[in-house]
Amino acid sequence: MYYASIGMLSLVVHIIINFEALKKTLKTKNNITRNRYRQFLYGVMIYYLSDIFWGILYGERIIFLAYIDTVFYFFSMVLSVLLWTRFVVSYLDSHGRFGKILLYGGWIIFTYELIALIINLFIPVVFAFGDDKEYIPGQARFITLFIQMFLFLMTSVYALAVAVKAKGETKLHHRTIGFSGIVMTIFIALQSLYPLMPFYAIGCLLATCMIHSFVYKDEAKEYENEIEIAKEQSYKDALTGVKNKMAYLEALQDIEKRVEEGMLTEYGIVVFDLNGLKKINDTLGHDAGDEYIKSACRLICQKYSHSPVFRVGGDEFVTILERDDYRDRASLLQEFDQKIEENQKSGHVVISSGMDIYYPEKDRSFNDVFRRADQKMYKRKEELKRAAVK
Repeated sequence: MYYASIGMLSLVVHIIINFEALKKTLKTKNNITRNRYRQFLYGVMIYYLSDIFWGILYGERIIFLAYIDTVFYFFSMVLSVLLWTRFVVSYLDSHGRFGKILLYGGWIIFTYELIALIINLFIPVVFAFGDDKEYIPGQARFITLFIQMFLFLMTSVYALAVAVKAKGETKLHHRTIGFSGIVMTIFIALQSLYPLMPFYAIGCLLATCMIHSFVYKDEAKEYENEIEIAKEQSYKDALTGVKNKMAYLEALQDIEKRVEEGMLTEYGIVVFDLNGLKKINDTLGHDAGDEYIKSACRLICQKYSHSPVFRVGGDEFVTILERDDYRDRASLLQEFDQKIEENQKSGHVVISSGMDIYYPEKDRSFNDVFRRADQKMYKRKEELKRAAVK
């Protein structure tokens, strides 16, 4: 039971420290290495389970089941080695000759062990159980462990060689991969010398702990940052650089959620629409129209510098007022309208705007506030058109 208890402890610690890494990720090009590491972790889990059952079954001398589990034990061991080489080659982004040699090495040891285990059904070349129910390691077992040691050592040398040219955190990550392979090499050597001790399981535990502490956490953080950047980019309008309609819809949901939870009781909406954009597009071209849109956006952002600005249509913008801009809403709108009237006289960008605020006693949703602001914007548009005719 002592032997099995080491495997149980290793399995529990393995799941705890790698809980996030064990979760399924999307099969994308950027996630290949994460998925291969995840596969390796599951391979190690399978090994732990076979090691636990081996300790229990052999300890109770249930030899028939112990024989079946020993076959599975060696299979899971070489499977984890194969998955390790796939992860290391992918992590180091190696498409060269040495990377291919490592991958071929992983497949060779995997295939060799399968053949050896099949032969072992007839001739005990890997292992056997004697008449006294004692476990007897075979010659092929030592060959398997030696090849594993050699393969782990080669991946370590390769990772450490790549680390020489790397810098910063990447250098530390590559070194960790290299040293974790050396740890596995040492414990495989101990396993070959002491077949009834769970050294292989201890080596797997130490190696995965090293990778988790010095590699995976940093990689996960970097991955989250990349996701956040990608999310920000997907929420950004390509032409103006302000938030787009997707971001606006999310902000709308957030507003309604906070209102429902009683966390927000005051906010306002300003709706903007550009005057004369169609005429500019028709007469001066769309490049001139794009510049007109960008000029309008800059003006809105300058006046409402403390509020998020969203481009929700070709010539439509919205800003949501909270805190200081909400309290100063009247003066901000007055200043904005005065600027637009000056622009109209001087031939610069003209923007119609309408503002309204949330009334808890009568508004059922964000859209109620938006509709009133939109109506005021159209009323302002007509006023500007009449002023232009005069």
